[in-house]
Amino acid sequence: MLSYVGRRLLQLIPVLLGMVFIVFMMIRAIPGNPAQIILGQQATAEAVAAMNARLGLDQPWYIQFFKYLGGILQGDLGESMRTRLPVADEIWPHLAATMELAFFAILIAIVIGVNAGIVSAWFQNSWFDYIAMILALVGVSMPIFWLGLLGQWAFAIEFSWLPTTGREQVRDPVNAITHLYVIDTIIQGRFDQLWQVIRHLILPGIALATIPMAIIARMTRSSMLEVMRSDYIRTARAKGQKMFWVVYKHAFKNAVIPVLTIIGLQMGMLLGGAILTETIFAWPGIGRYIYDAINFRDYPVIQSGILVVAFIFVMINLIVDLLYGLIDSRIKYD
Repeated sequence: MLSYVGRRLLQLIPVLLGMVFIVFMMIRAIPGNPAQIILGQQATAEAVAAMNARLGLDQPWYIQFFKYLGGILQGDLGESMRTRLPVADEIWPHLAATMELAFFAILIAIVIGVNAGIVSAWFQNSWFDYIAMILALVGVSMPIFWLGLLGQWAFAIEFSWLPTTGREQVRDPVNAITHLYVIDTIIQGRFDQLWQVIRHLILPGIALATIPMAIIARMTRSSMLEVMRSDYIRTARAKGQKMFWVVYKHAFKNAVIPVLTIIGLQMGMLLGGAILTETIFAWPGIGRYIYDAINFRDYPVIQSGILVVAFIFVMINLIVDLLYGLIDSRIKYD
């Protein structure tokens, strides 16, 4: 197991180096001069040239790349061109906001999607099966921005049950320790704030969970149907075991591997693909952070944000691979 983990970690090195290089070159292909954007359209050519020299943009691209790469190896993600603050200090609060939202969304997707898929396979061709799969199809097809706006209109404007934007109440802000507000409020014993944080999570969490939930439900149903036709399932039923235990203990345990793969992929997608949700609900996450940086041509922020998301995505895949061996004893990593 340890040797396998070591090999996988070594394989991350060329992947991340390639990612850094590709992102570095693609960003510099974006039209627009960061110095011009920072100084404004009325800036003189001399001022723009001086700003380019100050930002190091007057140097050849390969020198800029190796300087940036050297900084990464030393734990330095660079300095934001817009705020002049270290990216490493700026990025964590935004990443923590996205992680909290993504974990909340994937929890909803797993609980509802997995159970909907299991019950649909258990009662195949029943009314529940048809309704669940129709809803799954609608969930995959439904645009997130439309669902988010609809949720805001229904639950925030019409009924005033839930807040529409942000992570917290403006009049009672959370004292950030880890910047994961659920954890911070629990650490401080502020359960009144915890409830407000959860209320702010519900609408964007449901909007973000819709597509993963539908995909997980369909994959669970497909995998369960294949396992339910196995001989050992018929044997377990013939022995008189309750159907609930046959389905959840025997069938699902052997059907979970492809479901786990989908969950891992969807979790990675949520961490990097929540820009629409974060924009609609004014959620200060990594997606909006990178999007705003793109508008300002803030190269260090864009590069570091994408690199961090890519690293987390790869680590999630590694964790999923290791979970295979824990769930299914037939899988060996020797």
